[in-house]
Amino acid sequence: MIDPTRVQAICFDVDGTLSDTDDQLVEKLARFLKPIQILFPRAEIASFSRRFVMAVEAPGNFLIGLPDRIGWDDEIFSLVDKISRSIHPKPRVQKVIPGVQGMLAELHQHYPLAVVSARDERTTRMFLDSSELTPYFKCIATALTCQHTKPFPDPIIWAAEQMKVPADACLMVGDTVVDIRAGGSAGAQTIGVLCGFGEQEELVRNGAGMVLKTTADLVGLLSNPSATDRHDGRISS
Repeated sequence: MIDPTRVQAICFDVDGTLSDTDDQLVEKLARFLKPIQILFPRAEIASFSRRFVMAVEAPGNFLIGLPDRIGWDDEIFSLVDKISRSIHPKPRVQKVIPGVQGMLAELHQHYPLAVVSARDERTTRMFLDSSELTPYFKCIATALTCQHTKPFPDPIIWAAEQMKVPADACLMVGDTVVDIRAGGSAGAQTIGVLCGFGEQEELVRNGAGMVLKTTADLVGLLSNPSATDRHDGRISS
């Protein structure tokens, strides 16, 4: 369970939490597979594409975190950034999950907010700037902000320091077990969301205090203006 009275600041993952990146991956894979749709029963390409991307998410997260574990993260992310710049010199359009912008506008009035992403800084800021979300955030932690990225607690602890609150007074919101484990390791409360590729059972099993259908639902849990005491930043009873 989540104790709203403990929440003094909120940290958000990006992919699958603020950005509809996961659905875009499914759409791209479905288009790629369309020429061989005869191989799929009842042309269930979209369903297969979603199951496939969900299946590779866990090993994908492990591979993303591997350079960080072995101390090669600076070199690897620099190389990836150079390749990305050569392939996509202009920012790619990424959709914001429906309802997220309004949710951020509401919660921004009551809490300091932070981004805690395992993305590189360039693409993270591209998404936030192009979606006009940047002004809502007090700080932005990306893959190289700290010595270690998620699932280590370092970026959440760093974000808490920037927002001038204890790490255990933060709420970490994300769609994967990496987000939940990072939040738990930092002593923060955690909420899993199902608008990415996380599944309720695995999110709960890894320590999520609550699971919401979409990130936008967070506003109903934390934004009751009549219950918010702005003197200490907490929701009062």
